[in-house]
Amino acid sequence: MDARGATGVPNLRARTRAVPRATRFVALGDSLTEGVGDPVGGGRRGWAALLAAGIGGPGAPAVFRNLAVSGALTKDVAESQTPAALAFDPDIASVVVGVNDTLRRTFDIADLALRLDNVCSALAARNAVLLTACLPDPGAMFGLPAPLARPLARRQRAVNAVVHALSDRYDAVHLHAAGDAWVADRSMWSADRLHPGERGHRMLARRFHELLAARGLAQGAAPEAEPDQPRPTRAASLLWLATAGTGWMARRCTDLLPQLLRLAGVEVQHWARGTSARLDRSAEHALLSALAVVSRDVPLATMGE
Repeated sequence: MDARGATGVPNLRARTRAVPRATRFVALGDSLTEGVGDPVGGGRRGWAALLAAGIGGPGAPAVFRNLAVSGALTKDVAESQTPAALAFDPDIASVVVGVNDTLRRTFDIADLALRLDNVCSALAARNAVLLTACLPDPGAMFGLPAPLARPLARRQRAVNAVVHALSDRYDAVHLHAAGDAWVADRSMWSADRLHPGERGHRMLARRFHELLAARGLAQGAAPEAEPDQPRPTRAASLLWLATAGTGWMARRCTDLLPQLLRLAGVEVQHWARGTSARLDRSAEHALLSALAVVSRDVPLATMGE
């Protein structure tokens, strides 16, 4: 019998190598994993790089590669990042993506679920231990009014439900980061209120390290909780918002805003008629249909966290 369970999914705990080597850790995803909000030395660091330093044991640092790109969608992760990750032959692979998908007019939970399933399947087939996370919805982070926030919240809940189901299927190291107290802690976030600051990135790294250590997959020390970089001044934060932040908003306005306004209009109409529950049922049905295709061997998740 090989290292596969009854579902055909590789048994990650059974991974062995004939020749010992340094742990190889690859990170896939978007700006969160790329390190936006944690600038260091003219570049970006982020939670994945902080975690990598604590995975290998003394004298055997992990070999780390960060493939995450700001603005990436699940499509980008599936088509561009995954082939590079497979070529890297990782022992551990983080796949944290989906928020950008919720901010696009092309959002389709079935397509997203299928792409993520393909990514996870390809990495698991190489016996890589997967790291995943569910995340807070961007509408709440931006503090948008209810008619605008509700459609985004439904989308992010659906993404999180897919991530939960796939994490179960592939025995991933999964971090619940959607509804924790850290979301409301302003000190954890950067000026844009969408990306963690250094303190937030360190918190994510420490929590992933704790989960990995529990499986015997992190031999080094956990990252420090306190920042080692000076916190950006208010002037620097305002400058960022006026430059990079404004550019980000302008790009999203050409894509997201028309669709979001349409969704908000539908939301208001249903609220006025007292039929808002129909929108929730429609989103739930779309989610269950998507999960029925990609996760036949695990209980169907619901639109919870």
